[in-house]
Amino acid sequence: MSYHPYDPRMAHDASRKLSDGDVQDLKPEGWWGNDGQLYRDFKFGSYMDGVDFTLRIARMAEEAGHHPDLHLHYARLRVRYFTHDAGGVTMADIEGARAVNRLWEEAQA
Repeated sequence: MSYHPYDPRMAHDASRKLSDGDVQDLKPEGWWGNDGQLYRDFKFGSYMDGVDFTLRIARMAEEAGHHPDLHLHYARLRVRYFTHDAGGVTMADIEGARAVNRLWEEAQA
């Protein structure tokens, strides 16, 4: 869902906690919110494929200066975004999730 640039929901600091409704409206495809956090699971053909994708996310997050929690269990990866200082999901988390989706699309091409 996209908003007009003057929508009051978008006129705020990216580090401000979003409401649950805003998280539901803004979360990228494949992501779900639970208890003020944003998640997505990925499945791979092998452990090393999962490691490779985890490293891609880690490099992107380091460049952006906003880091998700990454939990790799054999050929499954769970990515979790949550801004501790805000106590929930922020626009920075939404943007990070969107960036992860772009990395996933590139990896699938």
